[in-house]
Amino acid sequence: MSVARSDNDTWEITESVGATALGVAAARAVETESDDPLIRDPFARLFLDVAGEGVWSWYDHPDLPAEVLEAEPELPARMQGMVSYMASRTAFFDTFFLDATNSGIRQAVILAAGLDARAWRLPWPDGTTVYELDQPKVLEFKSSTLREHEPTCNRIAVGVDLRHDWPTALQQAGFDASAPSAWSAEGLLPYLPAAAQDLLFDRVHALAAAGSRIAVEALGPRFLDPEFHARRRERMDRIQALMAKADPTRQIPRTDELWYFEEREDVADWLRRHGWDVSVTPAAELMAGYGRRPPAEVEDGVPQNLFVAGQKA
Repeated sequence: MSVARSDNDTWEITESVGATALGVAAARAVETESDDPLIRDPFARLFLDVAGEGVWSWYDHPDLPAEVLEAEPELPARMQGMVSYMASRTAFFDTFFLDATNSGIRQAVILAAGLDARAWRLPWPDGTTVYELDQPKVLEFKSSTLREHEPTCNRIAVGVDLRHDWPTALQQAGFDASAPSAWSAEGLLPYLPAAAQDLLFDRVHALAAAGSRIAVEALGPRFLDPEFHARRRERMDRIQALMAKADPTRQIPRTDELWYFEEREDVADWLRRHGWDVSVTPAAELMAGYGRRPPAEVEDGVPQNLFVAGQKA
């Protein structure tokens, strides 16, 4: 999954940032197929079946070689913690969109939609249009995989790079900036440079009429902590070396190699400064609310992200 980032890089679903969408789909599939699933995404498995095995299969195969388990006994708890985190994240955004559209909003915009199958699996109110924005090749993979399944809304795919002029593409696709809308930014911000993040929110703010809503998976205060980052890197290097000996065919996801570690404004602060009413829920609190507490026996077992919900006054 390690691919050097550049200003206008593109990717297939099995490459670079695209492969991270498959990794999240794997976590959703594992949760869906568990004994007591928090979320149900029957489409996640379809994406994995088409893509085949790869670095994204990490959470889909929790069985680990004995020598790896012996050296890293916390690893199964970490893997389960990430599946629980992804399930909680999914539930947060599902609830956000259903609350927004049940309140009367009829335009939803999913930024960096990836393999999010909400347009197919959520019970959207009649008359709802869902705009999915992502790289064209990612959306093509999704559409071709789900071609035999009908969306539960008016789904409009907008193939565009979020670093380019996506507002024009969105409006050309039918988006009405004079009517309220609901926006999500899930699993997106670390993959954007700081300037691109500011531009993203400037554009959303300009397109969002009064009464619009937004939900964001925002970076936590430790994102730039060098000690925290170094510990994570050291642990991943160790696991990668162990797995290379025990099972060379199995790849370890290194998503942080695709991130931009740059100072950036706190998302909640930005939204408040621009007139949005905002609430913030730390990841651990969100997970506990869903009965998916982070593993107590593991330090830094899940991302320390913040879940931000806002409404434009």
